Amino acid sequence: MATSIQISEDLQKELVKRKLFEKETYEEVIWDLVEDFQELSKETKEEIAHARAEIEAGNFHTLAEVKKELGI
Repeated sequence: MATSIQISEDLQKELVKRKLFEKETYEEVIWDLVEDFQELSKETKEEIAHARAEIEAGNFHTLAEVKKELGI
């Protein structure tokens, strides 16, 4: 069910600034903001911990190394 809300001009201007692309809807902008404040899932937290451990162990390639490998 869709509904209408009233917002101030200042909030509308702020939402416009937060658009990632011109045709992004205000709903999409608001969902992005809501998502920023949601807690990460257990799986995501585990993946982040694993990635940090890999980095600390030196199991990574720098951008410069990858470019050299690819001849870029």
